[in-house]
Amino acid sequence: MSMYFLRNFICSLLLGAHFFAGGCSKQEAPDAQAIVDAALAAHGARNLDQGVVTFKLRHIRYRVLRDGEAFLYSRTFTDDTTGRQVRDVLSNSGFQRSMDEVPVALPPDKQGAYTASLNAVVYFALLPYFLNDTAVRREYIGETNIKGEPYHKVRVSFAREGGGEDFEDVFVYWFHQQRHTMDYLAYQYEEDGEKGTRFRQAVNPREVGGVRFQDYINYTSKENFALENYDKAFQAGKLEKVSDISLEEVRVSKLPQM
Repeated sequence: MSMYFLRNFICSLLLGAHFFAGGCSKQEAPDAQAIVDAALAAHGARNLDQGVVTFKLRHIRYRVLRDGEAFLYSRTFTDDTTGRQVRDVLSNSGFQRSMDEVPVALPPDKQGAYTASLNAVVYFALLPYFLNDTAVRREYIGETNIKGEPYHKVRVSFAREGGGEDFEDVFVYWFHQQRHTMDYLAYQYEEDGEKGTRFRQAVNPREVGGVRFQDYINYTSKENFALENYDKAFQAGKLEKVSDISLEEVRVSKLPQM
């Protein structure tokens, strides 16, 4: 009999008899940071540290450039009303919109809205890449089974400093215990003054340039579920499909070495 087996056998006997014994204490909860780190490795996040990602989402073309802490996100599309070519650029220096290559002055509310929408698309497209940002707070909140598969649940919130305008947002992520992939997420959102929640199921995973990309099925519910209980609602068939979120023409390239 191995020492490991013997120790666990003795602990079981003592606990069953309601005795206290050193070394037989309740197992500590998994570390949220370690779970996130494993997911980043499984998704190939290191390949985004100095790289360029391009993709199309709903007829809008996006380009994401990361070089350490420096970044430049852009999107281009044709305005349905005017037929003019619109280009939005978000970088460490701020946000700028141009139409037919002519810069456009925007009021603060419009600039804030466009900044948030561009940043949100990039955030979701590259998840779980941003879950190690300085402002991120990670908390392990339990384990569960979804469709017979084991998952860790991690709640993510943000510090006020460095958390951006949406620092009050809260997310819950479901990470597979063996594959370490991020297969589900739930989050709160606010739009036009109204708050709501969403649950996303990852589908169509594929690797491009060493990075795992996923599409999502977007769900909602008329019931007021806590974010961490969306896995139960999903399995109970209590969610309503809102949309499909599909990234098309995904490309990944490395920044040229200087």
